[in-house]
Amino acid sequence: MTLWIVAGVYAMVSSVALAAYAIDKRAAVRGRWRTRERTLHLIEALGGWPGALLARRYLRHKSRDARFLIVSWLIILAHAAGWCLWLTLKV
Repeated sequence: MTLWIVAGVYAMVSSVALAAYAIDKRAAVRGRWRTRERTLHLIEALGGWPGALLARRYLRHKSRDARFLIVSWLIILAHAAGWCLWLTLKV
């Protein structure tokens, strides 16, 4: 049951991340106000990293900024480490 709730949260926050990246991409193309990188990273850290990965892949947004990508991958690694720790302690 808990796993389904967590999966649902990941799906919802990933949808928010995908939308945030799409909005930021559109603003970038139009030369308008942009979403702060800190905000995008916060959404990733809250569980939206799968949506952020999809956005970077399919929208081709934020896919070349090395510093941004390093922080994103560190967030993904932190999530993976957290899941590994949780699964190890649960067994």
